[in-house]
Amino acid sequence: MGKVKSWINAFRLRTLPLAVSSIIVGSAMASFDGRDNNKVFILALITAVLIQILSNLANDYGDFVKGTDNQNRVGPTRMMQSGAISREEMKTGMMVITGLAIFTGLWLVYEGTYALPLSRMLLFILFGALALIAAVAYTVGKRPYGYLGLGDLFVFIFFGLLGVIGTYFLQANQLQTEVWLLGITLGCFSTGVLNLNNMRDMDNDIASGKDTLASRLGYEKARYYHLLIMIVGWGCALIYTFVNYSSWIQLIFVPVIILFIRDLNCIFSLEKEKLDPYLKRLGISTFLFSVLFGVGLILS
Repeated sequence: MGKVKSWINAFRLRTLPLAVSSIIVGSAMASFDGRDNNKVFILALITAVLIQILSNLANDYGDFVKGTDNQNRVGPTRMMQSGAISREEMKTGMMVITGLAIFTGLWLVYEGTYALPLSRMLLFILFGALALIAAVAYTVGKRPYGYLGLGDLFVFIFFGLLGVIGTYFLQANQLQTEVWLLGITLGCFSTGVLNLNNMRDMDNDIASGKDTLASRLGYEKARYYHLLIMIVGWGCALIYTFVNYSSWIQLIFVPVIILFIRDLNCIFSLEKEKLDPYLKRLGISTFLFSVLFGVGLILS
């Protein structure tokens, strides 16, 4: 039973609502345009969860091997760091999750593109392969991009643009220009979670040679960067709603901005060591935003 609990901890369940937020928003926009596909929606949810779990396991493995997970780490203790899961066990777990993600991902691409030219199917298979590689290469390998200050860019692309736009296209089989706005929104909110993580771990990351964007900016500038991406994210969501407005019910997501403002106020008054709860809070706020945004579109 203890080993099962260790694996559940390694999966880091608190990150999963953020992983599915882009799927919810992309699917809601497809439904709003009368092109929803429930099978694609479910497969996209499952695949997104599996890729996020793979990323979490890879981060546990990569940061431990590189010595970044040590006694100075501020966040929750990782499973390899604690000795609860061995290196070989973690490798096996990563391979199992990768296999499941490949299976559901290929099924997802088939369901979303079988009626389209083969080139579309091959393109999305490529996107899926890149997503799997990105999930692992953040901390694993000789030159992991998470140690080169590129984590924010990759999170923005895969959790925002690809997650939202890809989900929409696989259901609608077309691409509306406004969909990019919500891709940017979810990309900004997801990047915000990573930025908080990197702000929290900044001192230990610098000491361990992990070069994140937050450590490059410094704590003060990283907070203003966080404010900027939150403003851009909300701005894009409001512009989309204005352009596609058809009913007041679409505005039910707007009160969620209170949660964002409250947390931003706290972030600007706290030391980096006290930021850990705000990762979870931003993830939950983003998930709540996505659900209410989606419900508002579908009911309108």
